Amino acid sequence: MNSRTNFGTPLYHLERFDVGVVQLDRDLKVVAMNSLARRVLPVDEKQPFDKMVLSFHPERSQSKVKFLLDQAECPVSNPPPMTMIINIPERVLLIKVSKMSDQRGDTVNHLLIFYDITDMVSGDEPTTQKPQTKRQLRKIPTVSQNRIVLVDVEAVIYIRAEGHYTWIGTEHGTSFCNLNISDLAERLDGVSFLRIHRSYLANLQFAEQLVRDDGKVSLKLRGNASTLPVSRSSVPLLLERLGIAETDSPR
Repeated sequence: MNSRTNFGTPLYHLERFDVGVVQLDRDLKVVAMNSLARRVLPVDEKQPFDKMVLSFHPERSQSKVKFLLDQAECPVSNPPPMTMIINIPERVLLIKVSKMSDQRGDTVNHLLIFYDITDMVSGDEPTTQKPQTKRQLRKIPTVSQNRIVLVDVEAVIYIRAEGHYTWIGTEHGTSFCNLNISDLAERLDGVSFLRIHRSYLANLQFAEQLVRDDGKVSLKLRGNASTLPVSRSSVPLLLERLGIAETDSPR
């Protein structure tokens, strides 16, 4: 099989991935890391050695990472490495954590391994982009059992928040994503997607109906059976984005 046949396959990408490795002791404190981890993670700023690995991560991501670490301590025999996707500034990382045991089965330490999948899920970064601006996503990484499934942004009808996580709605159903709704709102095209409610992002390309009932407004999207709530503060912007004057909207 030649390189053109291989191009774009999971094996093709896997062969080209550099792997970041962080070694943790039994107390989940950082002991050592490889060169990629030093480049990607904020080592100089955070000075992580002999500190809990959570110190690496923004506060909004810490509960997710703690859950990941707790799951790695699963008491069942030979638990699979746990997988999670998180945002750090400018990067999207796929993280796996596995505990290491000695010959008696006692935990010796943990290994945190990550792949930088930013280029897989993001569009090309414009040269005029401000350094603080996060790369836009062209694919949304979702989790299905032990697989990472990349969903085309154009196929996403809506995104629903559930705590620190989200559900991605398409015509085929919903998929779990462990990026939060604020992360996704920052990384999605602001022309197509609008935060219509604290719990919902809507793809306005699928907008079909506006419904006003007892003073409340909801949005019906093509391909989604139910309507989505629109917060009062979001109504004017939604009408503007849809090119509808307030006087034209349903009463």
